[in-house]
Amino acid sequence: MAASSAFLSTFVSPQTLSFSPKSPSSTRLPLPTNVRMVRTVTLATASKAATGTRTPRGITKPRSVTPEMQAVVGVPEISRTQALKLIWAYIKEHNLQDPENKKIINCDEKLKKIFGGKDRIGFLEIAGLISPHFLR
Repeated sequence: MAASSAFLSTFVSPQTLSFSPKSPSSTRLPLPTNVRMVRTVTLATASKAATGTRTPRGITKPRSVTPEMQAVVGVPEISRTQALKLIWAYIKEHNLQDPENKKIINCDEKLKKIFGGKDRIGFLEIAGLISPHFLR
């Protein structure tokens, strides 16, 4: 009802209505019976990202890798995110985490080639050490 009276107060000017100060009921605006509230419906359009047509960019874009990296991940072209997943899978499969501190990785020969010849690395170093193996 508040919306109806707001609608009327906007479109009905005080000059068109006659108010008599005698009766208190006459100070209210009469509600017309032929006015309907209309609700507009807006539809959201699907964006290209939701439909899957967006081309991968940045760390999700597949890039060529060096032969050393290819020996670990098994493919000649891969995205950084997928490479990290496959390296972690390789580490877990070959049980290369330090048993006392799981954040330390004991490198085998394949990983030493990727990680600059280091015997042990921290798990936070992996992303930085694989960067030189992605070719432009």
